[in-house]
Amino acid sequence: MQGRADLPLDVRRRFLTGRVSLDFSHTGGDGDWAVWEILHTPADLSHWLGVILSVDGLSAGGPDLAAARPVRMAIAVGARSLAAGRSVSASDVAVLNAAAAAPPLVPQLTPSGMGVSFEAPTAAAALSTLARDAIDLFSGPWAGRIRVCAAADCGLLLVDTSRPGQRRWCSMQRCGNLAKVRGHRRRAT
Repeated sequence: MQGRADLPLDVRRRFLTGRVSLDFSHTGGDGDWAVWEILHTPADLSHWLGVILSVDGLSAGGPDLAAARPVRMAIAVGARSLAAGRSVSASDVAVLNAAAAAPPLVPQLTPSGMGVSFEAPTAAAALSTLARDAIDLFSGPWAGRIRVCAAADCGLLLVDTSRPGQRRWCSMQRCGNLAKVRGHRRRAT
């Protein structure tokens, strides 16, 4: 299985939000987010759910891909609403609650006790796990710390878990560094 550390930096930064539900929202979407789409086939869904949730052997079919799209949009739109100081819409709440009603992935210790595995993981269970994570995030103490990256050319979501609560960038390796370079150049001229 490909892990997050194996991804190129430009792809890996999509999955540095601090929450798996927000990571899933960065796999694409409709409208302005269509340029980021990476879930074209059920195999893509299996692969990226595996990367995001660290699950081996996850299977997905066409209906799973169709079910994943509204869950992903509900997470993305709900998080952006909270980041803007608004509440999550009733339709997004309904989508998340419906997805969370299915049984989630159930972690099990490996025989050595040094790792985690999942017994017969399915896309529906993975989507339930992601919806439950979003519900926990949106209703918990971190809801007020959901941010949109401050870089004008980015727009990725993140959860600001820093002590002062002033994180602005999705990744210091890219957006934060570019902003610092731009600021330095502006001051130097």
